[in-house]
Amino acid sequence: MSTISRSRPSLTPATSERSTLPMGGSAAPGSPEFKPLEPTREQLLAHFFERFKFYTSLCLGTAAILAVFAFLFLIPFVVEPAVQTILAEFVPEAGLCSVSEHVHAETLTNCTWASCREGCTTAHTKCHKIRVNLSRRPFVEGAPPPAKWDETHLKFLINPEGCGYPPTVNCSVFAKEYAGPNAPKLFPCYYSLTRPDLVVARYSWEETVRGLIIALVLPTSVFVFSLSVLAYWHCRCCDRACNRRVHAESFASKEESYLKYSMETA
Repeated sequence: MSTISRSRPSLTPATSERSTLPMGGSAAPGSPEFKPLEPTREQLLAHFFERFKFYTSLCLGTAAILAVFAFLFLIPFVVEPAVQTILAEFVPEAGLCSVSEHVHAETLTNCTWASCREGCTTAHTKCHKIRVNLSRRPFVEGAPPPAKWDETHLKFLINPEGCGYPPTVNCSVFAKEYAGPNAPKLFPCYYSLTRPDLVVARYSWEETVRGLIIALVLPTSVFVFSLSVLAYWHCRCCDRACNRRVHAESFASKEESYLKYSMETA
């Protein structure tokens, strides 16, 4: 009784090395009878999709991690200052202000507050402290000073946070602009309705809301999108939930099972 040897494709290292010999035949990879089998179009597409899926998953995972760190970074620098600015309820129309006092202080004990700080997370040993008189009437260029001020000796900050980073915030230029020898006697300012002792030089409701929306929506959208795609590709529970109908059609219905049972018992 002759023994028939069969080629075992599952043990070959690659699809392109499988032979095209008929069933029952065998040949060594170096023999003339061995003809390599070229991969089909479906196999090439499947290979390309697997590589695309791997590299895309790697990029999406990196993007999700960076989105989390970006959101945590934006909370103290954008989100929290924007929320405090909105809660302060600054008036949209500028009032009228005039400098009542300007002090260039030094040491930490004298700089417990400052009109301007270059950097929002560090303590400063030198600072400018400016106080102003406030009139709530709308600012008009060239208008005479009021006979009586509504509020006096209020803290004057460069913006609602009182700090920032170069080149947007330059404290030396700010001090010269409002309290220097050539500074105007009257200038526009914005006062808070919930914090009567706070007056700022720069305020924009549109920029505040725009920055808050971008800081909240952009990292969250990137994180949710990346996580959703990764879960759809790699989570079996999500795959079954999204393809529930396909899994259900793979099982026979009750009528088909009953008919099959009747035919077998007949």
